Amino acid sequence: MSTTTDRPGAAARPAARPTDVRNAKIRSRGERSRGATALLHTALGLAALIAVFPVLWIFYIALGPDETDYLHPGKILGKATFANFTTVLNHTDFLTWFGNSLIVAGGTALFGVLVAASTGYAVSRMKFPGLRPLMWSLLATQMFPISVLIVPMYYIMANLGLLDSYGGLILVYATTTVPYCAWLLKGYFDTIPAEIDEAGRVDGLSPFGTFWRLILPLARPGLAVAVFYSFLTAWAEVPFASTFMLSSDKYTLAVGLSSFVSEHDSQWNLMAATAVLIAIPVTALFYLVQKNLVTGLTAGAAKS
Repeated sequence: MSTTTDRPGAAARPAARPTDVRNAKIRSRGERSRGATALLHTALGLAALIAVFPVLWIFYIALGPDETDYLHPGKILGKATFANFTTVLNHTDFLTWFGNSLIVAGGTALFGVLVAASTGYAVSRMKFPGLRPLMWSLLATQMFPISVLIVPMYYIMANLGLLDSYGGLILVYATTTVPYCAWLLKGYFDTIPAEIDEAGRVDGLSPFGTFWRLILPLARPGLAVAVFYSFLTAWAEVPFASTFMLSSDKYTLAVGLSSFVSEHDSQWNLMAATAVLIAIPVTALFYLVQKNLVTGLTAGAAKS
């Protein structure tokens, strides 16, 4: 190995190798300057502030004890209180609405994701007549607006005796969530090697056993996205719930909030407190599945 010296008597040192020079050039090209880094962080900080500000503002308004405090937000800080949340919890049917929403949203997430997962797996692994028309028909169901679907769905549910029932509303929501989740999970199942299915058959597992014991555990990121989407869709939906749930004791949170707004149209502090309480379960669910959301979305998008 050749050596170089800077001055007489200096210790010999190895000469820079060509690979080291190339690596140094690559690193220098990939690195951003301090100004660009500061600009990027500033832009990201502003974007985060813009996204979070409406939520923080609603929470801040909810702390005002008077119904006109939203007109003078600067005065709220000195008299902030959680009394509005107590009022909503103790003097409205919020807890009933909350329980109804948990039943409907949880049932939609469970039933819808199971159907979508089995559909997506069948389409991903099996070849059968009508495969392509089936996938296109799932997409076609997403083209119709809710206003067009309400009347025929109401007629069907009335004939089946499913009006004003949790099961009927869960089935209605499943018709919305299953097509999208089936496409999403089909794309994710495509990323799982088919050799795993073959290994399951060698071990004596049935097709369903392979799907349940081997494929589903590997598809957790995709399932997390499907569960979150299904839960959020059922949690925040208004037109179907307000049309098919006829009894006030079966209202979901979205429908209950609509009736609450009509009764307390000038009490913005109470409405803000209700909005904050409604957002808590979805926020908690997002926190639980956030690690898998990006993985599931990108994997499904790459193969769909």
